[in-house]
Amino acid sequence: MKEATRQKLTTYSVVSGPFLWTIIFLFIPYMVMFTYSFYLKKFPTFVPAFEFVNYITIVTDPQYFQVLFRTAKIAIIVALSSLLIAYPLSYVLVFKIQSKQLRTALYMAVIVPLWVSYLLRAYTWKTILGSEGVLNSFLVWSGFLDAPTDIFLYNQFSMVVTLTYIFVPFMVMPIYMALEKIPRSMIEASKDLGVGPIRTFLNVTLPLSMPGVIAGATFTICLTFGDFVAAFLVGGPNGAMIATIIQSQFGAALNWPLGAALSIVMLVIVLTIISLSDRLERAGRIDLD
Repeated sequence: MKEATRQKLTTYSVVSGPFLWTIIFLFIPYMVMFTYSFYLKKFPTFVPAFEFVNYITIVTDPQYFQVLFRTAKIAIIVALSSLLIAYPLSYVLVFKIQSKQLRTALYMAVIVPLWVSYLLRAYTWKTILGSEGVLNSFLVWSGFLDAPTDIFLYNQFSMVVTLTYIFVPFMVMPIYMALEKIPRSMIEASKDLGVGPIRTFLNVTLPLSMPGVIAGATFTICLTFGDFVAAFLVGGPNGAMIATIIQSQFGAALNWPLGAALSIVMLVIVLTIISLSDRLERAGRIDLD
C-alpha cells in the first residue's frame, strides 16, 4: 500500500507541473481572449457587451474573407514548396548516404538555422530579394537585367520564398524520422519480388512515410497561419495575412475586441487543421496495417 501510494504521489507530482502550466499559460489566456471578443470598442477603452458584433463583422465584411483566403493559399503553397524540398533531401539522407557521420552532419546543417534569430533569417531574404540585393546585383552583372528591379520583393512570391526557407526544417524533421523508421527488409523484399525502384517507392516507401508528410504539412501550414513578421518585412501592401490584421487590431487600430475575435477564428481554424491531420494520420496507419 505504501509503495502504491508513493507511486501515485510521484505520478501526480510529475503530471501537476505541465497541467498547471497549461492552465495558467494557455487555458486562462485563451479564456480572457475569448471574453474580450464579446466586448465593444468605445473610445478610449472597451466595454463588456457580450454580443456577437465582432464575429458578425468578420462574417459580413468581405475583406476578412479575402485575407483568410490569401493566408490559406500562401500556407498551402509554402507547405507544398517545403515538401518538394524536404522529401527528396530526407530521402537522400536516409537511403543514399551510407556514412552515419555525414548523414548526421547534413541533417544538423538543415536544423541549425532554427537556432538563428527568426528576424535575422527573414531580413536575409529581404536583403537578397531587394532592388540593391544579391539577386538583382547578380542579374545586372550577368546581363539579364539592364537595371535593378523591385519585382522580387514586397509581393506574395517573396513571402512564399521567405516562409519556405524559414519553415522547411519543420518539414524535414518528421519526414526524416518517418523514412528512418521504415524497415529496410520491406524495401529489399520488394526488390526481391522484381518490383522496380519507382513502384517500390510508390507502394512501400511513400505510404509508410505519409505520417511524416502529414505532420510536416501540419507544422508548416499552422506556423504560416500565425506568421506576421514575414508579411511585414517582405509582403508589402498585397501580402497582408490574418496574423497581420490581428497584430494591427491590437496595435495601431486599438480594437482589442475585434482582434480577439479574429484570434479565436484563427485558433479554431488551426485546431481544425490539427484535428484533420490527426485523423488522416490514424487512417493511414490503419490502411497500412
